[in-house]
Amino acid sequence: MNHPTSESDQPPSTGPAGGCEGPSDAGLARRSGESALSSLKRLFAFSLYYGFARHLPGSSRAYAFGAGPLRRWLGRWLLDGVGRAVNIEHGADFGSGKGIRIGDRSGLGVDCRVGGPLDIGQQVMMAPGVIILTRNHRFDALDVPMIDQGYEPGEGVVIEDDVWLCTNVIILPGCRIGKGAIVAAGAVVTKDVPPYAIVGGNPAKFIRQRGPGPA
Repeated sequence: MNHPTSESDQPPSTGPAGGCEGPSDAGLARRSGESALSSLKRLFAFSLYYGFARHLPGSSRAYAFGAGPLRRWLGRWLLDGVGRAVNIEHGADFGSGKGIRIGDRSGLGVDCRVGGPLDIGQQVMMAPGVIILTRNHRFDALDVPMIDQGYEPGEGVVIEDDVWLCTNVIILPGCRIGKGAIVAAGAVVTKDVPPYAIVGGNPAKFIRQRGPGPA
């Protein structure tokens, strides 16, 4: 008895040489080529940033000669997200840039050291020497040198809009800095900071809320 056939029963179409290359194969090849090109561009941007642009003068210097726009242009290749008018300063170290997003009119400060996952909101000010950590060494095993224990899983840091991180602030993994907060110079942030709070010290403690003082 004859059985009806469906499209799935038909043999694959072949080209002139008897191959089975279809549209999906061509699309895969195209995507692979685009991925390779993107990787090459990223490698070029990485080399140019860390080998040259990172060492150029601060963006506000009279003799900067376009250093700020160059670092921002390279940052668009390396970071996961870069908003409008972002400033990447002299000496900023952001590793590979993966997992880092920066909002409009925010920046990475002079000689900062940050890693992803990291979300920086809009209009965030970052003074020189800020360090933002997103992972720690393991140290639980007493019979294994800590250098051989690897790292804890990464914990993202979030800096909300309109935050001021003062000079030499250190933020530890998993912290969230609320909107409008100020973190005083030299503070070590070990837990979340409420919106509009001013904190300082090691570990950072609440000092007061922002806003008008007593009349």
